[in-house]
Amino acid sequence: MPYSELLSPISAFLQCETPDAWVDEAKKPANLPIILRDHLACELKAGQTAMYLIRKYALDKESSKILFEWFEPYEDFLYRKKGDLQSLANNNNLPKAIIPKNNSPYSQDLIDKMVLLIKEELHHFYQVLEIMVKRDIPFDGITAGRYAKGMMKHVTTYEPNALIDKLIIGAYIEARSCERFAKIAPHLDDDLNKFYVSLLRSEARHYQDYLSLAAQVAGEKIDISERITHFGKVEAELIASPDSDFKFHSGSPI
Repeated sequence: MPYSELLSPISAFLQCETPDAWVDEAKKPANLPIILRDHLACELKAGQTAMYLIRKYALDKESSKILFEWFEPYEDFLYRKKGDLQSLANNNNLPKAIIPKNNSPYSQDLIDKMVLLIKEELHHFYQVLEIMVKRDIPFDGITAGRYAKGMMKHVTTYEPNALIDKLIIGAYIEARSCERFAKIAPHLDDDLNKFYVSLLRSEARHYQDYLSLAAQVAGEKIDISERITHFGKVEAELIASPDSDFKFHSGSPI
């Protein structure tokens, strides 16, 4: 594959490969609407995760409000069925500058990486929605799967370890997304194939950004390798084990 070099470190990072049974289910034409609806929701959730991290750990109150308002049109569309493709067309730029709070030791780098990630995830949200509109696939809601929750319940309860765990989880979600884009792209029509291949590079960088931030927060005092291994095992179990709920990040279909 032309993107094998990009996927090599991701394959080494993930502790299991996507089961063939998931790929077999994902490539069925009847399941394309499910894939696209869940992908749409996943793009917003990825952006929200980054937003909540910097609101909690890095931003002052006014900047937190600005960031929250940036997300409102996307959340309105997904959760409250308000707005459409046109209303989201010019909403990808952060409207105002955001300021780190004074007492946060990891503010600026966390903000810079997460704001870039948010911009890309919201752009991907718009792109997926555009594809759905062109193909007359409505978004009529989708329930959350077990994947992210299954990892979040392992997060440590004290800081800065809780933040480190959340960043490591973010790295695994982004890496798995990248791996799955590569898995399904060859089985899709030309337009979708090109779209999913185009997402690989940004998703690959996202997982690296999450890992570098985790290492930065940990500093020299905390060895994060054990937590990376732990969450790798948790993530692999969720991906490889039987799952009755077919989603973009679901396990092996029953």
